[in-house]
Amino acid sequence: MGSENEQPKEIAVVMVPLPAQGHLNPLLHLSSQIAAGGIHVHYVSSATHNRQARHRFHGLNLAAAASHLHFHDLDFPSGPNPKPNPDNPVKFPTHLQPSFDATWAHLLPHLSSLLISLSPSHRRIALLVDSAMSFAIDAASAVQNAEAFAFHPSSAICSVCYLDQTEFDGGAAFRSFFSEGFLQFINRQRPMKNRVAGRLFNTCRWIEQKYLDRLSEKPVFSGQRIFAIGPLNPAVAAGRSEGGCLISWLDEQPAASVVYVSFGTTSTMSKEQVREIAAGLEASRQRFIWVRRDADRCDIFEDGEEQVVDFDLVEFEKRMEGKGKLVRGWAPQLEILAHPSIGGFLSHCGWNSCLEAMSSGVPILAWPMHSDQPANAFLVTEVLMTGIPVKKGTAEEELVTAETVRESLERLMAGGDEGKELRRRAREMGEKLRAAVKEGGSSKQDFDAFLDRIMRP
Repeated sequence: MGSENEQPKEIAVVMVPLPAQGHLNPLLHLSSQIAAGGIHVHYVSSATHNRQARHRFHGLNLAAAASHLHFHDLDFPSGPNPKPNPDNPVKFPTHLQPSFDATWAHLLPHLSSLLISLSPSHRRIALLVDSAMSFAIDAASAVQNAEAFAFHPSSAICSVCYLDQTEFDGGAAFRSFFSEGFLQFINRQRPMKNRVAGRLFNTCRWIEQKYLDRLSEKPVFSGQRIFAIGPLNPAVAAGRSEGGCLISWLDEQPAASVVYVSFGTTSTMSKEQVREIAAGLEASRQRFIWVRRDADRCDIFEDGEEQVVDFDLVEFEKRMEGKGKLVRGWAPQLEILAHPSIGGFLSHCGWNSCLEAMSSGVPILAWPMHSDQPANAFLVTEVLMTGIPVKKGTAEEELVTAETVRESLERLMAGGDEGKELRRRAREMGEKLRAAVKEGGSSKQDFDAFLDRIMRP
């Protein structure tokens, strides 16, 4: 018979994402992975962003984890929901700032209340906060059995560049790729030094060991264990398709013959730039799938997930029938990249996209625009050598011409030695990354070490 004073045995994990798709997605993958192992995980965000995370989740673990994965829909006052401005000279998604500010203003009381309610029935609470949400760690201070960790959804090189204030070609400082409003949002949060027990990175030691080592030497990381647990993108299940006719079309194309074109969920291009991309695709004579959509708004459901109507591209689409596919709206990116007909990815170099491409063994045509993207593009093209720069990372808006698009596509896709070597290196990298998350791999070992840490007696 147990003692009346016996401590509760269960562990709880509480996740706090930044409310943007590139941050919601990897933390939900991590949540489902932990919950699938029988640990109760509480995913905390606004009702809108929890709905968004579930709506776009294309992993295989959510159903298996359902009994241990709990969504907490916080009732924040509805704020502005501006549309993205394609002509904004600042390419950072400033239209999402109201969501960040609302989270800053309203999260802490709700999060503190949740931790206090969980505390008596759990031996330990592990609070994982997005690295851009360090203010949320304050909620753990009043709970004796809570332990905080930082989750970095971006690359390790991104953190190095931010801390070192790196300058890229042309003298553009890394911090210039963020808006002033977002930098103020980050800077007014208390530093995480000595406030977290460890940091989890959505990366793999095989591709970023030297940057992880550099971070471990930084004073702000002193005494904190780094767990490299990525890539946090799931495998695509055989026989399960979310792509419908798109995947059927890919099934009919030769191996490595199609370039996938997508610029993520936070970037919006001017009409002039869209026309240049279309002209470059047509001139290259390459098969393609082009995801043509506007950037997410704070609330993607307010007007439905709006589809872009490009009247300028109607004739282009007719001419490209059979040669290419124009997708307006959401696309099953991971499934597309995993298809053997895909031979390249023209990408903004968001970290999730980079990891999905690298895990699938697909080389990248790098077109960075803002945030961590220039650092990721540098890693892909200059360090790992599995991509070609289409556009250098510059803080100023500049038009990428159709000729530049055509030349880049042909370098990768037209059958030359350069493209073949990039594809060989990308395939090798895909094998390494997939092995890292399997039993015995470095990322699986780090993930297990994190679980051992939070489940210790």
